[in-house]
Amino acid sequence: MRELLRANIASLVPYRCARDEFTGTASVYLDANENWQDFVAEKGRNRYPDPLCVNLRHRIDEVMGLPFAHTVVGNGSDEIIDNLIRMFCVPGKDRILLMPPTYGAYRVFADINDVKSDVVPLNENFGIDFPALEAYLAQEKRDRGNGRCKLLFICSPNNPTGNAFPVSQIEQISSRFDGITVVDEAYFDFNRYPSAVTLLDRHPNLVVLRTLSKSWGLAGARVGILVASEDICQVMRSMKYPYNVSSPAQETALHDLDHADAVREGTKEILAERERLNEVLPTIACVKQVYPTDANFFLVKVTDADGIYRYLMGKGIIVRNRTHEYHCQGCLRLTVGSKAENQALLAALKEWKG
Repeated sequence: MRELLRANIASLVPYRCARDEFTGTASVYLDANENWQDFVAEKGRNRYPDPLCVNLRHRIDEVMGLPFAHTVVGNGSDEIIDNLIRMFCVPGKDRILLMPPTYGAYRVFADINDVKSDVVPLNENFGIDFPALEAYLAQEKRDRGNGRCKLLFICSPNNPTGNAFPVSQIEQISSRFDGITVVDEAYFDFNRYPSAVTLLDRHPNLVVLRTLSKSWGLAGARVGILVASEDICQVMRSMKYPYNVSSPAQETALHDLDHADAVREGTKEILAERERLNEVLPTIACVKQVYPTDANFFLVKVTDADGIYRYLMGKGIIVRNRTHEYHCQGCLRLTVGSKAENQALLAALKEWKG
C-alpha cells in the first residue's frame, strides 16, 4: 500500500490536537481555546467533537460488525472518496478506473483533484465486462510511465442500476488489480450478497465504504464509514480534517445504532414496498422494463424518460432522469418511498398520456 501513496501524503506530519493523545473524560479542558460557556439547549456544543469518533466506532463495531481498528468515520462517504483520491493519486499524473453507469461523484472528485478517469463500461445487462477489464488492466501495465491507475471503484449494489455484484467477482478483480480496489456498499443493507468486508484479511489493498445515509435514515447527518487495513486507516486519519464529523452527527448516529432493531424493521418495510413496486410497475403502460434491483430504488425504462420526468416534477414528484448514462437510455431511477409516496407515483404514471 505504501508504494501507492502520494509521496507528500506518505511523509505527511499530521495536525494533532491534545484529544488525539488523551482517552477518557477530563474535568478541565483548557487545550483547544474553546469558550467554556454553553449558550444552546444541547449541552456540549461549545466543545469540539471527538476527532477520532471513538465511541461511535465502538458502537459501529458492536452493531454493524465493522472492526473498530479498521474503521474511519467521515463527513459522509463523499469525504472519504475525495480523501482516497487525494491519498493515492498525483494530480495531473495518476488515474482512477470507473465502470459506468455508476455513482457520478467518483468522476467529479477525480476532476476536482485533476485526476483522469478511465472507463470500462458495464455490459448491457449491467454486469462486469471481465474481458474488457482484463484487456484494460494488461494495457495499463504496459503503458505505465508518467503515472498509473491507482484506484478502481466498484459500487455494489450499483447506483443507478440497482444490481449488486457477487463477492467472488469483487475478489477476482481485487486479485487482478495491483492498485486499491474501492467497494462502495452504500446500499448494502438492501442486498442479498455478503459484504466485501469478508475479503479484507486476504486483500489488504481492498477498501469498503459504508454509510448511515440509506437504511439507517441519516442522510442529513452525513456519516460515512471507511473499512480498510490498519495502515490505510492510519493514513486516512492523518490527512482528514481534524474535527470532520460534528458532535450532533456523532450523537445522532449513536442514537440510531442504539435503536438498531427499529432500523432493521424499517428496512423490512422498504423491502416489502420494493416487492410491491416490482409487481405493479411492469403493468403500467408507459413502463417498458423494470431492471432487477438489490437496492432501495429501481432503474425503470419508460416510453419517454424526459417527458415523464418533467410531468412527474409538475406533479411535485421528484425522480432521477438517467437517460444520458451508459446503457440507460430512456431510464428513470425511482427510489422506494413510503407506501403513500409510492402510491402517488404509481397513480401519476398510470395517468401519463404521452
